[in-house]
Amino acid sequence: MHWLTTRFQIDLSAPRVMGIVNVTPDSFSDGGQHAGTAAALRHCERLIRDGAHILDIGGESTRPGSPVVPLDEELARVLPVVREAVRLGVPISVDTYKPELMRAVLDAGADIVNDIWALRQGDALQVVAAHPRCGACLMHMHRDPQTMQVAPMEGDVLPGVLGFLRERADALTALGVAPARIVLDPGIGFGKTVAQNFSLLARQEALLPLGFSLLAGWSRKSSLGAVTGREVPTERVSASVAAALLAVERGARVVRVHDVRETVDALQVWQSMQAA
Repeated sequence: MHWLTTRFQIDLSAPRVMGIVNVTPDSFSDGGQHAGTAAALRHCERLIRDGAHILDIGGESTRPGSPVVPLDEELARVLPVVREAVRLGVPISVDTYKPELMRAVLDAGADIVNDIWALRQGDALQVVAAHPRCGACLMHMHRDPQTMQVAPMEGDVLPGVLGFLRERADALTALGVAPARIVLDPGIGFGKTVAQNFSLLARQEALLPLGFSLLAGWSRKSSLGAVTGREVPTERVSASVAAALLAVERGARVVRVHDVRETVDALQVWQSMQAA
């Protein structure tokens, strides 16, 4: 089991940790902490030291209610970081839904496009399909970041998530993209209630018959705060690690996290138990 990307064939026989690098002033958990190329690269290097297998660089916050960032501003935030980060020896993912930015970072050597819109904006689908090898992460989102929590999904969300992810993966493979290039993300917190998020976690294995590897992104999210009473995102580290482990036990092969060292340690314990 591998994730085929621009420069790397990522071995997913063991769970992989994707470290979050927010080059934004307003992300819900760490906005402003790594703004600027130098600060972002220092954070990249720290995450690699902590054991990150993949880095995910993003220049626009997608927290509920977040404003859209103009293309030129997002390019200015992300592209200089990507140009340097591709020299660090690990796969580089870029969290964006803008086709123009996708082209720019892929031209700069990025390995993965991680899109909350699942390649539904402009010609994003064609941009990824035209690339000979890049990886893609397709995420389920209900509505858009500005309205997704104002009017979240209703009822049992699993059938809708399952159908959406199948349709988006089919759209990409129909353009000739190898299934090994595609990873799917159920989109925890993106237009779903607390109960719906935990229902997705409990039944995450139902997504595996789609035939694609899964990515889980629970790190520091508000659903964890809702059940623990931790209102401050940085106080949700333990809950985030627990959610990551539960997601891996239910078949996720990649976990996208802020707290890399803690997650890597927990997964090493879990893997040692599995091996024994």
